[in-house]
Amino acid sequence: MNSFSDFYKQTKYKVAGNGPRNIQVLKEALVKWDGQEDGDHYGKGKIIDEFQEKMAKYLGKEAAVFFPSGTMTQQIALRIWCDELRIKKVAYHPLSHLEIHEEDGLKELHHIETILLADKDRVIQLEDVVGLEEEIACLLLELPQREIGGQLPAYETLEAISAYCKEKGIKLHLDGARLFEILPFYEKSAVEICALFDSVYVSLYKGIGGIAGAILAGNTEFTEKSKVWKRRHGGDLISLYPYILSADYYFDKRVDKMNQYYLCAKELAEYYNQCHAVSTLPLKPVSNMFHVYFDAPKEVVEATLTEIYLETGIGLTSYLRVGNNVTTNYEVSIGDLYGQIPKEALRKAFQLLDEKMKDKLKII
Repeated sequence: MNSFSDFYKQTKYKVAGNGPRNIQVLKEALVKWDGQEDGDHYGKGKIIDEFQEKMAKYLGKEAAVFFPSGTMTQQIALRIWCDELRIKKVAYHPLSHLEIHEEDGLKELHHIETILLADKDRVIQLEDVVGLEEEIACLLLELPQREIGGQLPAYETLEAISAYCKEKGIKLHLDGARLFEILPFYEKSAVEICALFDSVYVSLYKGIGGIAGAILAGNTEFTEKSKVWKRRHGGDLISLYPYILSADYYFDKRVDKMNQYYLCAKELAEYYNQCHAVSTLPLKPVSNMFHVYFDAPKEVVEATLTEIYLETGIGLTSYLRVGNNVTTNYEVSIGDLYGQIPKEALRKAFQLLDEKMKDKLKII
């Protein structure tokens, strides 16, 4: 018997993402290489050096270091700032990745105390930072705030927070896992945004679609310390070049498509918001991602979407999350696949979604 995800896999068109994350991702990335280049060796070598220099320039920082994972990257960044200021406290949003997805790694491995800022359903504002009653070494801002649909503060708020942190001697770290994706909304370059922060983390597999990996950027003293911590964390694998080559290839291929993805996300959100008992968060996306909410139980949404998949061949999501007894939601991140869907087929899918939601909710 087919599951919901099976029906999704069988659809001809997928709304979200850049395509399957399989071995083909690496095979495609290797096209530009002749196979004679030497790989990196324990964090050193031409391939890793050139990519790190490229990313440092793009982000406007003195130096950058490649890491195998974002989790490792950010814990190390915060540890360095805590050691430098001799304060074992940091602050971030209640739904930060470090707080809800890392099994308390920052606390257990580094014995750093965390202070949660702002209500969990909104982004951090200047008054939250000014209202801190405890001394902290570093403030982490996640842009966009993924767990609340990818929301963003106003750019003027970022400037004000940055200025306040500089005045108070607080280090400001950017969780920029999706930094590339927010540039169109702010209408700023990566250099301009990163200039507001003392250290910056970016993911190399989310929006651009590399295999895995992350970049940590900052001044030279900071990045040299991060290399020591990377070795301590076991992050200096003998070779990381498959990750680096794919990140380099897909960065070049997709970083300039972020405005296209952003516009597509806004278009798709409009389709959703025209449907009965369906809404998006944010109402108008501020990046290529947003969350979709149904005012209906999971079994109703699953049945509705399955019917749409079978009738139209368009897959909207591969999974559903239960918000409470009467709501269901999922996340959407736009990539290359959205542009491949015929517009008429897409309109038909959402017309059916609207009709079927009206019909099914009548009988509940």
